[in-house]
Amino acid sequence: MEHWDALCPGGLRICWDETAHKPGTDSFLLGAFPRLRPGLRVCDLGSGTGLLGLLLLQRQRELTVTGVELSPAAAALADRAAEENGLTDRLRTLRGDLRSVRGLLDAGGYDLCVSNPPYFPLGGGAPAPDAARRSARSEADCTLADVCRAAAYALRWGGRFCAVYRPERLCDLVCALRESGLEPKRLRMVEAEPGRAPSLLLIEAVRGGRPGLAAEPPLRLRDEAGEPTAAYDAAYFRTKESGA
Repeated sequence: MEHWDALCPGGLRICWDETAHKPGTDSFLLGAFPRLRPGLRVCDLGSGTGLLGLLLLQRQRELTVTGVELSPAAAALADRAAEENGLTDRLRTLRGDLRSVRGLLDAGGYDLCVSNPPYFPLGGGAPAPDAARRSARSEADCTLADVCRAAAYALRWGGRFCAVYRPERLCDLVCALRESGLEPKRLRMVEAEPGRAPSLLLIEAVRGGRPGLAAEPPLRLRDEAGEPTAAYDAAYFRTKESGA
């Protein structure tokens, strides 16, 4: 079933399908992670229904976001969301396979790439009930290395790539980034609550960057009393001003 929700009162509206593309905390945290400024050219690799692009545009309206999405159904929802929000000049989705990125995007045409890539190798993680969720969860249609290579191709020299991923695959992630010419520069672990092992990580890499990784303080979702933290609330636009 299709759903429409506002990111915040008076904010942009997102479209999602509960059978395949339900918004997750990981996407909201990634949407809050990149450092934005007006005029950035952004590429969202594996953009689904356009959620991540809308999260970035809610923070900073003066962006242009180009998504690359394999699923025609998801890309169609992204197009509808762009129309619903009056953002057809700011948010567009290219239908295609990011493994063939050279036929979709201009080399070095973007300042920032973002991605919420599949977390599990093929056959890993809990079984997905259908092809759409299998593609989103596991490397059935593209691998982590494919995503990193696509980001490196799309980014200008000095451009940044931001992603959300699983801590247990941090070594795989760093290796894939470096093999593609993307140097990890910022790392932030995500903890559900104090004393819990990290459940997610956020990372920023720079195309052609020099070695030197800054580990930022953990991002905790809830405090000792079980209440949402300011960072968690900000990712969902509950406390901070929107960029609209």
